[in-house]
Amino acid sequence: MASTITKIPTKSLLKHLISSSPKPPVSRFFSTAENRTQKLERIADELLDLTKLERCDYSILFRLKLGLNRYGPSVSGVTSPGASAPGAGSGAAETKAAEKTAFDIKLEKFDAAAKIKIIKEVRSFTDLGLKEAKDLVEKVPVVVKKGVAKEDAEAIIKKLQELGATAVLE
Repeated sequence: MASTITKIPTKSLLKHLISSSPKPPVSRFFSTAENRTQKLERIADELLDLTKLERCDYSILFRLKLGLNRYGPSVSGVTSPGASAPGAGSGAAETKAAEKTAFDIKLEKFDAAAKIKIIKEVRSFTDLGLKEAKDLVEKVPVVVKKGVAKEDAEAIIKKLQELGATAVLE
């Protein structure tokens, strides 16, 4: 059984699908369904006539209008009542400080005599090669490790301070 494939232009196919769709059984819906169908058909025809660049711009605009942009949810005027209450700002700052779980370790300065020991220590907790660790240490002040738990970060800072470096938790 050989099948014949006929290439139908997209506009014709869309019109065929819309016109062959079943109509609602109740006669009072015919006029609104036909109006909606004509409107959707017109919109579909206009979308098909757009160039690739115009389609891209349209898709971005459509996502923004729906609040589906990739940068997060759309900002609406609705806020929680607690956030707009006076004095709530200080409580929010305290909870944000308490919520912080990942810290950065910043190497601010070190003794020149202890440079080799500090490079070795930086290599041990960053998994960097010798050259990368040396370059990192020489760029002081620099963040040597990001996103570390507070307990681990304090242990690393203590080791660096014992070697003669000044390191801080950020």
